[in-house]
Amino acid sequence: MDEHLGLRERKKARTRRAISEAAIALFLERGYDDVPVAEIAAAAEVSKRTLFAYFPTKDDLVLHRFADHEDEAARVVRDRAAGEPPLDALQRHLHDALDRHDPISGLCDVPQVVAFYRLVSDTPALRATLLRYQVRSVESLASALLTAAPQAPHPQLTARLAANQIQAVLRELADDNQQRIAAGTNAEDLAPVARAEADHAFTLLRAGLTPYATEPRATSP
Repeated sequence: MDEHLGLRERKKARTRRAISEAAIALFLERGYDDVPVAEIAAAAEVSKRTLFAYFPTKDDLVLHRFADHEDEAARVVRDRAAGEPPLDALQRHLHDALDRHDPISGLCDVPQVVAFYRLVSDTPALRATLLRYQVRSVESLASALLTAAPQAPHPQLTARLAANQIQAVLRELADDNQQRIAAGTNAEDLAPVARAEADHAFTLLRAGLTPYATEPRATSP
C-alpha cells in the first residue's frame, strides 16, 4: 500500500479492497447471480450503505479492476517521452505488461486471475457492463490522440477511429492470451508468441488498412 497516503486514505483503501475481495471470493464460489449484495456486505463486515458508497452497483464489485485501467492507454500517450510516437509508446507499454505477466495483458496463469476472467466471460450482465468501460476507454484515448496530433486530417474523426482500432487490438490480444491460458497453456511458454503477436498487431496498426485496400492476388493451387 502507498505509504505516502494518510491514515484516512489507507483505511478507505483497505475497506475497498476487503469488500472487493469478499465479493470476488463469493462470486467465484457460487456464481455472480446467486450472491446477494447483503451477503457480500456481511462477509466484508460493512453495511450495505458502506458497500454502495465504494461500489455503486453490483457490477462494479467485479469490473472496478477493469475500470482502474480505463484511461491507461490515454495516460501512456499523454506521458510519453518527447518525440516518441503514440504507437511506439503504446507498444512499449504492452511489452512491459507482457514481461510482467500483468493480468490486464491476459498473459497471466495465476489461478485466481484465470477464474476471474472466466467469471466475467461467463456472466452476461458483466459482459454488458464491461462494454461501457470499453467505450469510456476509447473516448479517453481519442482525446489524448487528438492532442498528440491536432494537425491530422479530420482530426477528431481520425482520433476516434484510431482509438477504436487501438483499443480493439489491445482487447483482442488480451482475450486471445487469456483463452489460451484457460485452455492450459503455460504463461512462460506463451510469452514469446504473445510478444510476437503484439508486434504483428502494431505493425498492422501502423500500416492502417493497407492489406485490405487492394485486390488480393490469386494463390497458386
